[in-house]
Order: sequence, then structure tokens, then C-alpha cells
Amino acid sequence: MSPSSTASPAHPAPGSSLTAARRLRELTQSVGGPAVDVLVVGLGATGAGAALDAAARGLTVVAIDAHDLAFGTSRWSSKLIHGGLRYLASAQLDVAHESARERGVLMERTAPHLVRAQPFILPLTPLVSRGQAALAWAGFRAGDALRLAARTARATLPAPRRLSAAETRHLAPALRGAGLRGGLLSWDGRVTDDARLVTAIARTAAAHGARILTRVRALELTRSGARIRDELTGEEGEIRARAVINASGVWAGGLVDGVRIRPSRGTHLVLRSDHLGALPAGLHVPIPGETNRFVLVLPQGDGRTYVGLTDEPVDEDIPDVPEVPETDIGFLLDVLGSALHVPVHRHDVVGAFAGLRPLLDTTPAAGSGAAARTADISRKHAVLTSPDGVITVVGGKLTTYRRMAEDAVDTAAATHGLSTTPSPTAALPLVGAAAPPALTSLRAPRHLIHRYGAEAPAVHALSQQDPRLAEPVLDGHPVTRAELLWAIQHEGALDASDLLDRRTRIGLVPEDRTTALHTAEELLKR
Repeated sequence: MSPSSTASPAHPAPGSSLTAARRLRELTQSVGGPAVDVLVVGLGATGAGAALDAAARGLTVVAIDAHDLAFGTSRWSSKLIHGGLRYLASAQLDVAHESARERGVLMERTAPHLVRAQPFILPLTPLVSRGQAALAWAGFRAGDALRLAARTARATLPAPRRLSAAETRHLAPALRGAGLRGGLLSWDGRVTDDARLVTAIARTAAAHGARILTRVRALELTRSGARIRDELTGEEGEIRARAVINASGVWAGGLVDGVRIRPSRGTHLVLRSDHLGALPAGLHVPIPGETNRFVLVLPQGDGRTYVGLTDEPVDEDIPDVPEVPETDIGFLLDVLGSALHVPVHRHDVVGAFAGLRPLLDTTPAAGSGAAARTADISRKHAVLTSPDGVITVVGGKLTTYRRMAEDAVDTAAATHGLSTTPSPTAALPLVGAAAPPALTSLRAPRHLIHRYGAEAPAVHALSQQDPRLAEPVLDGHPVTRAELLWAIQHEGALDASDLLDRRTRIGLVPEDRTTALHTAEELLKR
């Protein structure tokens, strides 16, 4: 099925709506009920992807999360769908090719409404030597070869090219002009919103019959299922399954013995876009002293710009929501200051967020040798099977979630003798997907099309029924009341945090979150 053959935009895709009532009904069916084929624990991108993969093969599926869709790492990414260029530099050719292939799948088949081409400029400042510039240019050319090997069309991702100093300043006026020799223009994939991508995956899984249950915590995993607790009521019970897939990310080691996770923290700053001025393209700002690491400056189109990211090991206990250290903020501001003529001070940072990458720890045990930097640990994913048959999938990254999910379900089917077919998800459009010409012809505001794809007219229809729903939730931000109501009626949002922190990204700026909180609570009572 191609993206152009999605359901009518007048209504949600049949069976895809997630609501509080559906959650309660399906939780009741699942606890103490007949064994399902697959139980998935964790509803980030990989867990939601595993639920979709298994359900699309005709297996019965329950997927649970102790919190909400995209509560963990999947909402804290840089919002990029990388093609694997970084992994070429470290000779991880298999990871690079897999990333480029999965990027093409998202951009051209499964989620063209959410994943689009993003231009980036690497400014050739005095801090970038001619040798470094030549190495970066060779890397961008190699990245374009990856695109070709992945069979992603040139129309989807344009070719890299060199820019004059004048062209570079035109595309990035905030850059310091003194000593600027020009720039290198490259392209990569960019997702409108990582948490929205997860929501689309989960809703597509629900449309294929998967039971998507948030606020359900796994207390113990066994070969035959899990002991769980409903976090809304405190009631405990058991969900039985023929196969269990542990996709709980950085928390995976707490559910299955022998799984060693070495989290790596990536921090982003949130700035008001008007502070930096017009940015038609994102920026790769070289980190002084590093040959293959950059700070990204990524305008969001909603009045905000993200600046990230760091790559620091995390040795303490893993929190539900990672805190942002002041050292990370200072580091990112220092790198920005090396390239921009616009001063960015600590008080200009209106928000910040940090995510923990669930890297598989393959370093020697303590006392047997020095550990590698987390920046050097492979992003290749792994599928592990415990002695009692629980399947754990770890590592990887947002771009490759679909392949990770496919491999996990393949392993679960082989280990537990499930009768199934090959995965169809590489050609299965997500909820809202449509070909670009079809999206262009939709009668809905452009910002809704960028967030909801073919469902944008249905979201817009809510505001036409009630003029108050057409109002923005807060001044200067495009999200409307209708979008919050849509999240309650179709996207499984149960409380204000779901609405402000994951279905929308209003909550990334604490001041904005406070302003919007009353509206969110009001709509939850409708």
C-alpha cells in the first residue's frame, strides 16, 4: 500500500483512535485473559514499532508502558532522521547503510507527512582548517553515495554543494562574517516531532488490532508474560503471552538480568527563534578540537530553535525525566559563540531537555580495562534472548526503530515457535501518511498538515464546529485548542502532561507550559 492510498482525511483511520475508554476496555480484556502471541513492554519508537510489526503480521499483541507514549528517550531526540554519515567516519558501514535505508523508508513510504528533507550549513569559519573542510566535504559526498545505495530519490534528498561566503550569510545571517570563507550545504531527514512519530506508530498498531495500554507498569517479566500494575488504580494482575519483548530502552536492564546498558546523555537548548533571526537552514557548528562532532542549530518553525547536542556518559541511577546539567548548557553556548555574531547568553535559554540513549555496554567489566567514551560506542542495535526466553532489544537510534522492531519480532517468532509471515512494515504507511502531492492539495492550515498529514482536515474540522477551538493555546505558538482536543479524542492523551509535553511540545518551555496548563485541564473535562 502506498502513502496515497490512506484512509479518507475526513475521519481518523479506522480503529486507530486511542481513548481512555478503549484503554480501560482493552486492559480489562488483557489482565487475566487468554494468552496473546506477543507482549511488548515499552512504548517508545522501538516498542511501538514492535507492536505494529507483530500486529501487521497477524499476531495478537498487547503493548504496555508505565507512563505514556514516547515518555522516555524517543521524545528527547534531535528531531533528525540521520542517514548514517557519522557512522561512515567510524567505519561502521553496516550501521551507516541501515540508517540511510531506513531514512528513505520513512521519507518516501511510511511517513512522508512527518519526515522531510532538512538543509544544513557547515560554516567554514577560521576555526575550521582547510584540511577539516576537505574532510567534511568528502564526508558529505560519501553521505550522498549512501543515499544512492539506499535508493532514495534525488528529489527527496538534494545533493550537497559548496557555498560562497555571501550565500552562506544569506542562509544563515546569524553567522559571524569575519573570516568566513563560505560553507558546505548538505541535506538530511528531519521529523516534525519525534513524539508525534511514536504516536503515529502506536495508532497504526492499534488500527491493526494491537492493544496499546499506557500507565501499565511491568513489575516482573517471565517466559509466559508479565506481572503488571495499573498505575491509575494501583491494581495488579497478570498478562499472559507466548512471547515477551522488552523494549524499555534505558530501563531494559532493570527488567531482565544480564542486560548492561550504558546510557549516554544528549542535551538540547531551546531558544526563541527571533533571537537568532531568520534561519532558512539549520547549522552544523564544528566543535573546536573535534574532527567529526558538531553542535546542531535547528529551527522548528514554531517560534523556537533547538541547539544540541552533547554526548556524555551517565553513571548515576536513571531518572524518569533526565535533568540538564549547567555544564552542558555552558558547553553548548560556548560552541555557539564560536560561530555566531549574535550573542546568546544563559538568560536567552528559555528551555532545555536531555535524553538518554540506551547504548548496549560491551566494554570490559570494572577492573579489566578502560571504558570507551559513549561517543565511541556503536549505535548498532542488539536483540538478546534471556535464559527464560524474554527478548530484549537495545541500542540503535530513532531512525532505525522499524528495523529494530522487525528483528525483535523475528527473534520472538523463532524462539517461541510463532507462526507468522515476513514483516510488511517497510511498505506500510503510518496513520496520516500521504504522498506529497496529496498533502499539498489538502484543505487545511499548513501547520496542521505538517503535524497530522492526511488527518489535518479532520483536526481542522473541530475548530470549524467550535470557533473557540481555533484559538491558539498561547500567543506566538501555532498549536490550537483543537489539537489538544484531538489528542484526547484520538491520540490517547490522559492528562495535561500528555497534552503539553508529548502530543505537543509546548512544555519544553516552562513559562509556556504554565500559561497553557489551564487550557489543557479545561479541555480534559469536556
